Amino acid sequence: MIEERSPATGILAVLRRIPATLCMVAVILAVGVVSRGLWAPFEDADLFETIAYGLPAFSEGRWWTPLTGTFFVNQPWVYVFTISGFWGMAYLEFRRGARAALAYYWVGQLFAILATAALLLMLSQFEWEWAQTQAAALDVGASGGTMACIAAAVGLFRPPWRVRGWLVLLGFVFIAMLFWGAIADLEHLLAVLLILAVDRTLRVRRTTVREQRLIAVIAVLVLGAIEIITILVPTDGPFGPTSPASGGFIDLAIDVVVIAVLVSGLRRGRRWSWVLVILLGLFNILVAALVLTLITLTSQTQVDLRWDGETELALANGFLWLVLLVYLVWVRRAFRARRRSGIGMSPAPTVEDLTAELRAHGGGTLSWMATWEGNSYARTSGGIVAYHRRNGVALALADPVGPAETRAAAVQEFVHAAEQAGLIPCFFSADDATRAAVPSGWRSLVVADDTIVDLPGLTFTGKRWNSVRTSLNKAGREDMTFRLTHLKAESWGVQQQLRAISEAWVGDKDLPEMRFTLGTLEEAEAPEVRLALAVAPNGDVDGFLSWLPIYGEHGVVRGWTLDLMRRRDGGFGPVMEYLIASSAQQFSDEGCEIMSLSGAPLAHDYPPDAGMIAALSERLAEALEPVYGFGSLHRFKQKFHPRYETMYLLFRDESDLAAIGGALTRAFLPDATLRQFAGAGLELVRGTRD
Repeated sequence: MIEERSPATGILAVLRRIPATLCMVAVILAVGVVSRGLWAPFEDADLFETIAYGLPAFSEGRWWTPLTGTFFVNQPWVYVFTISGFWGMAYLEFRRGARAALAYYWVGQLFAILATAALLLMLSQFEWEWAQTQAAALDVGASGGTMACIAAAVGLFRPPWRVRGWLVLLGFVFIAMLFWGAIADLEHLLAVLLILAVDRTLRVRRTTVREQRLIAVIAVLVLGAIEIITILVPTDGPFGPTSPASGGFIDLAIDVVVIAVLVSGLRRGRRWSWVLVILLGLFNILVAALVLTLITLTSQTQVDLRWDGETELALANGFLWLVLLVYLVWVRRAFRARRRSGIGMSPAPTVEDLTAELRAHGGGTLSWMATWEGNSYARTSGGIVAYHRRNGVALALADPVGPAETRAAAVQEFVHAAEQAGLIPCFFSADDATRAAVPSGWRSLVVADDTIVDLPGLTFTGKRWNSVRTSLNKAGREDMTFRLTHLKAESWGVQQQLRAISEAWVGDKDLPEMRFTLGTLEEAEAPEVRLALAVAPNGDVDGFLSWLPIYGEHGVVRGWTLDLMRRRDGGFGPVMEYLIASSAQQFSDEGCEIMSLSGAPLAHDYPPDAGMIAALSERLAEALEPVYGFGSLHRFKQKFHPRYETMYLLFRDESDLAAIGGALTRAFLPDATLRQFAGAGLELVRGTRD
């Protein structure tokens, strides 16, 4: 059992590890109370000029202001942003300790204040109205240090969140500087650039195809935000004032739609989207070039023409588009995906190729499921990967089929090919070898425990096998007959009984039969699949199982995997125990090594330190139990005292989970309708209340 800990206990444990951050926040709030800045604008107070920092303060010899100005806030509403901005310092302190957090904060705060004053001193020497205005301004606040801490905290993120965090942070400070350009915005920009230069945690040279696309997406979003801001609100930044465009909402709607379409295409690596962005960029560059040409001509002819902020902003916008176009050309290979582009090497393998590979090199307990309808196949130099293509996800089933020594190559090539095709790669129900072969930084979630019964020397003796022996003995007394056969080898009457049993079982569910890793009678028709029947004395089939082959090398079947489990209502009570035990005895007599009872999803036995993943899985399993009974199935299989092999969902990072969840839903329930999903939802609610 997992030891439960109350949320309050966890919060107190975190707070005990961030005393420096809490002290800074407490001092700022206390100063706000004393100065009445929490409810009245401090910038209107007589004390403001004595306390505030900036170039005028230094010119007049008030060198203490970087310290005093740090603990004041100019407007009451700014306290919300000031206090929330300390999350970066808290994260740094939690990860690296109070000394590191305080060092980052005060170095960032002092550098932002002093460097801003020095830069404005130089720029104000030119006839630049913005620079002269800001050089005469004063400011208070802790935001220079908090932005430095946020930048340092982003540098501690795990890949790929680190690159994403940096791109979002840089986009934010540059847009704020471009459109508002107050002294505080310049301080924020310089603080972030300081950490970027010192920490060097943003490295884009070795980015993956996925990150190259992400950089392009964020760049387009930033440029789109520039267009939208100029349409909606007035701005007054370094380039001068701009006014909202007439007919703004129509222009806004068009821009939002265009940006959404382009971003969606770039994220998936679509070539058409790349081409459209290139054309849009060329248009903006041509506009900027035209503006520059007109400025040059009017200056040479000494025409008195007044240029506003929107004109200068067009020049800056053209420069930014030029930078983006250079980048897009540099990473053009990341945008070759087409809507139905194939995955893997040519020629594309068929199910016959996969079956031949499986018989030659063997496979795992779920490998035979790769031969089922609905799978696609990717050929790699290390074997063949079976996958479902759903919801923009390449959902690989279990492990690659091929030589064990080439497993890593097969995994890496599949991941690369899926990303090139604009798909999200992941592996479902993979083993430890595949988990070790995925790229570094990938995440894993336990999805099930494969229940393995070792067959050599298996005997149902001893106290722990009492329930199994009881079912065998009862079957003997009631003259039940066990038969291991093939579906097509049975008579028409027996086949009809099996279909009736299966249809009755499905009819009790609000959802149709699950697929993907759960078969139906259609899959049981394959000649390689065996059927275990429990036949009553009157000829009725009271229950049946289907067994999938587990291949070893050179075509030898080394074991069997349980798939279908169906019973007749009102038939022999312990029919499942009887069928599994009888099958195990026969498989053992045939010299097989293992018998897999398959994995029960969301029924993993987690260690005590499993944490959030365990808690989440247990709650989800509890909610789904009324519909599918995964927990009950797991407990049933424990009667056969199996050993467990963990099955994983392997994925790049948490941002992929929403798409993977949709892909799994459609893979397991490809034929379910919205009405059936709604009905199942009601069943979950009823089950939870019960």
